[in-house]
Amino acid sequence: MDLTNQKIVIIGGSSGIGLATAKAIVAAGGNVVIASRSEAKLNAAKAEIGERVTTFSLDITNEEEVQKLFSSVGSFDGLVITISVEAMGAFVELDSQVARQIFENKFWGHYYAAKYGAAQLKPSGAIIFFSGYASQKPVPNLSIMASVNGALEALARSLAVELSPIRVNVVSPGLVATPLYEGMPTEQRQNYFNYVADSLPVKRIAQPEDIAETVLYLINNKFTTGAVIDVDGGARLV
Repeated sequence: MDLTNQKIVIIGGSSGIGLATAKAIVAAGGNVVIASRSEAKLNAAKAEIGERVTTFSLDITNEEEVQKLFSSVGSFDGLVITISVEAMGAFVELDSQVARQIFENKFWGHYYAAKYGAAQLKPSGAIIFFSGYASQKPVPNLSIMASVNGALEALARSLAVELSPIRVNVVSPGLVATPLYEGMPTEQRQNYFNYVADSLPVKRIAQPEDIAETVLYLINNKFTTGAVIDVDGGARLV
């Protein structure tokens, strides 16, 4: 895949799936703009990626900051939004403010990025949202994640029509070994990963690079839009 001279903006590109995607884009000859809240993570990511990377500090829940980001970026070829949040809890017990915050970060973060990014995106470009398999497979204690992911998938389908010819698609991953789980004790985390891997048809969990491959496909393929691409190891099937 050749992305020479293409500029891709990655919201959440300083770690996990976003960082793996940034590395893959640069390896394919492209240039990346990565944005996230943490200056320390941005600096570490820039050092790891090396050349052809620009960084911006960004609070995705701040609409004005998002607008300023895209005013600074100028014309570009692809927008990847890898915002990752997690909230588990029984529907009747989960704090409503936690639920609101999930939507504030993930749904409205995608919304703002697409709204202000679309004006700078080339007509041949692509917008890639991230949802998750809970939108398709009901799982106890994940009702809020199912709701926000389903909302994002609906928004993407609408935008695929409204923003045409810009392509708008969604990547829906399963469990991915990212820093999101680093807060768990090592043994507990590994036991959890092993448990999930054993339950999947592919018998392993995903690495960030697995998901990055799908993102690059959606950047490159000019005939895919309005799609939700499941990269979940078969989690929605079992």
